[in-house]
Amino acid sequence: MTHHKPALRVGMIGYAFMGAAHSQAWRTAPRFFDLPLDPVMSVVCGRDTDRVAAAAEQLGWASSSTSWEEVVAREDIDLVDVCTPGNTHAEIAIAALRAGKHVLCEKPLANTVEEAEEMAAAAEEAARGGTRAMVGFTYRRVPAIGLARRMIAEGRIGEIRHVRAQYLQDWLVDPEAPLSWRLDKKLAGSGALGDIGAHVVDLTQHLVGDTIAEVTGTLSTFVTERPIAASSSGLSASAGTERGPVTVDDATAFLARFEGGYLGVYEATRFATGRKNSIRIEINGTRGSLAFDFEDMNVLEFHDGSIPDCEAGFRRIIVTEADHPWVSAWWPPGHGLGYEHGFTHQVVDLTRAIAAGEQPAPSFADGLQVQRVLAAVEASAEHRRWEAVAG
Repeated sequence: MTHHKPALRVGMIGYAFMGAAHSQAWRTAPRFFDLPLDPVMSVVCGRDTDRVAAAAEQLGWASSSTSWEEVVAREDIDLVDVCTPGNTHAEIAIAALRAGKHVLCEKPLANTVEEAEEMAAAAEEAARGGTRAMVGFTYRRVPAIGLARRMIAEGRIGEIRHVRAQYLQDWLVDPEAPLSWRLDKKLAGSGALGDIGAHVVDLTQHLVGDTIAEVTGTLSTFVTERPIAASSSGLSASAGTERGPVTVDDATAFLARFEGGYLGVYEATRFATGRKNSIRIEINGTRGSLAFDFEDMNVLEFHDGSIPDCEAGFRRIIVTEADHPWVSAWWPPGHGLGYEHGFTHQVVDLTRAIAAGEQPAPSFADGLQVQRVLAAVEASAEHRRWEAVAG
């Protein structure tokens, strides 16, 4: 006898890299976790009729649409999942919330603080009627990060002194790599700062349970123009000699001071030759330290300052035990998880929060706060001085 759960009917806008990751999560979450609602992959939306229909078939969506407005208006949709470039987040998410749909929105929340403020206000208003909104900082849901947060909250590393974070990629090292939407300020808002810097800002604040109060930083663009890809310019591949300007940063570095007084050092770049997706975080406290690198994502390094100096050093914790966050639904200990599992855990946490009538985390207000940190870094780079994070 089957027990029928209420459906959570999902419409997803956008079907590229993030759309594929989110689709995997919606497909997989109810198969491994006991969810209070049953996710139904109702419709996926994109601009090209044929391509979005093909994506629907491949990714497991029941139907496709070329109008996000139509998806948002549909009475048989409960949740809108926004996987589009940042310039469209505000318009789609606000319309969905006003139509009474729950919203999951990719990060960074928006391209500007003003847009993010409008989104956070719309989410706050929607929450009063029981409609929920969440921003997709999925790296929070890596089990090693969940364990690190738990250990910090339990006081295992004592009072925090240093927060150190890097997000290193190398996909733009080649000056002939083509222009993509991520290199256009109008579409992306910023470059490495918003695309990957946002992740380490959110992750570190989440880990220590505190927010950044002020920053001073710099931005660099190393390659100022790139070839326009044949497909986007309508040129044949052989004729693809046209170049366009890069209007975002290639790299950023900044110092931060947290509300709690401790020091943060941040770096985000897409020019770290040989680093593919290295998110490195180290947090030093009075009683110990924790270190993490996403390129070894099932491991958390821990130094316990209470052991004698002659035994000092970091030890590797393999984060695959059933009592580690989210892990019990998966494989026996030692059988590691991957990048995609963070998205599945996101669906799990979101679905459970919606069913319980609770605010899922991170909220749009959390996304707005990260946006304010990014804006302060940009202002600091422009004015060459310390900038307070608005709030």
